[in-house]
Amino acid sequence: MDDTMKQIQQKMIEVETEAENLLLARHQIVENDRVRNGNREALTALRKRARTTKTSVPTPFDLIMKEIEGPESRPLVKEICQTCGNHDSKEKTWMMFPGTDVFACVPFHACHTILENDQTQLDSDSRKLQSYVKEQALLISDKGALSDKIGPGVLRSLVSLTDAKK
Repeated sequence: MDDTMKQIQQKMIEVETEAENLLLARHQIVENDRVRNGNREALTALRKRARTTKTSVPTPFDLIMKEIEGPESRPLVKEICQTCGNHDSKEKTWMMFPGTDVFACVPFHACHTILENDQTQLDSDSRKLQSYVKEQALLISDKGALSDKIGPGVLRSLVSLTDAKK
């Protein structure tokens, strides 16, 4: 093969490698979305069990304002979890750990805290993967301009060369 054919072949290999990485990243985005949806459903079920919504639990400031009625020695800030609310946070809840088939009986508060942390991590990973997919698509698009410079006859000869080797 002459040098131009080797260059074309090398550029095609680079494009195929970048395209493979792009497809792997898109597959990982789909998997992350599947796990995120499962976490979201589990968090909703836990909120229903605790009879709370994201906005139904008062903030610590609201509690301070309600409880300041006299010069009693009470703590000024009463910590209330946005998911637990007034629900017993020590109540045991069955949970399957992500990525395993292991069930464990953990406290309610620990269960939803683990799920919320996983959810934020998956959100972050998804944003990173989406930006990576955009970069890869742009890179492949820029390399795709090569097809305008190659005539159909050269492509046919390249295909016939690779078929003759088999």
